[in-house]
Amino acid sequence: MIEPHDFKADIDAVGRSNSILTLLETVSLATGMGFAAVARVTESRWVTCRAVDHIAFGLQPGDELDVETTLCHEVRQYNQEIVIDDVQTDETYANHHCPARYGFRGYISVPIHLADGSFFGTLCAIDPEPRRLKNARVLSMFRLFAQIIGEILDADEQLANSRATVAHEQRLARVQEQFIAILAHDLRNPVHALTSGLRLLARRELDDRGQQLVHLMRGSVNRMEQLIENLLDQARSRTGEGIVIERATTHDLGPALEQIIAEVQTTAPDQKIETCFDLPQPVYCDVPRICQMFSNLLSNALTHGTKGTPIQVQAVSTDSLFKLSVTNAGQPITEDKMATLFSPFERGHDRPSREGLGLGLFIASEIAKGHGGKLSVASDSARTVFCFEMPQVQAPG
Repeated sequence: MIEPHDFKADIDAVGRSNSILTLLETVSLATGMGFAAVARVTESRWVTCRAVDHIAFGLQPGDELDVETTLCHEVRQYNQEIVIDDVQTDETYANHHCPARYGFRGYISVPIHLADGSFFGTLCAIDPEPRRLKNARVLSMFRLFAQIIGEILDADEQLANSRATVAHEQRLARVQEQFIAILAHDLRNPVHALTSGLRLLARRELDDRGQQLVHLMRGSVNRMEQLIENLLDQARSRTGEGIVIERATTHDLGPALEQIIAEVQTTAPDQKIETCFDLPQPVYCDVPRICQMFSNLLSNALTHGTKGTPIQVQAVSTDSLFKLSVTNAGQPITEDKMATLFSPFERGHDRPSREGLGLGLFIASEIAKGHGGKLSVASDSARTVFCFEMPQVQAPG
């Protein structure tokens, strides 16, 4: 016969609970019973889960009795408690084989049920001497303790299930992250091939329609490259590697930002982008990462800004500060969206975009942190401004 439960798990569940041991000690003190136990009882097995033994009865957790030699077997069969003050004067059990076999005169056994109504086992106690057990207080105590034990077992099972679910989800998340990282990495080669092909096409003499198609394709490929880089950065962040920042002093940040504007605007050639660059001081930064952050912010403004209203870009460097901001008109970002705006896979504000994965602002924020700076946002009915600021520091050495 296949048992309905894992007995080791049942013993472990009862054994982990100090509360159950306290209940058994209380039973022994309140009734004078020398041995008290929680037993797992099925049709074919009687197993000790936890016991308090002051009479050297000799049962430890995991020890078994032949279930048909126990009165707990009848408790399970009829789902009724058995209470005996003194076997020798009890009309039902005076000549029963169980008391004679185990040498007790006082006995009590109360069923333990789980939340779904199933029978788990018994809260039982024996003593070689007669005991006054058939009174309301003792019976109420046993019934209450049996109920509490059932609730403890249910709570332990729920906790175990929750832990198993969390462990499963964590394993699944790791697999998904590995898949995303591998996918993003492997996508680089075909995208690079497309980029090279477009460069070759651009050198040929094409008619207006051909030039237009190459222009559109280049914008799409640039967008794909941005998505792939964001995916790779997200994977690195999740695996604990973080976004690598390699800083160097540069006097050419302005042209690099202008190049990003040119690339991003290929996807929206009619959208006006106004720039105000004031970069007299060199900037100590990771130029490709600053450009990646800027590209993400600019793409976000193109997606969510009001069409036809200029996007404003400002970059300023002083002896103590570098500041880069992107401003667009449009609907304000609501307060509830603000709380998760820089979280991964949060797609858009009030008009979720189907064009991205919701990683752009998260990656931008991580790049800002990697530079010792901060990416902030302010939004009202007139405009939305994303602003990156970092203190200017000198290159080491």
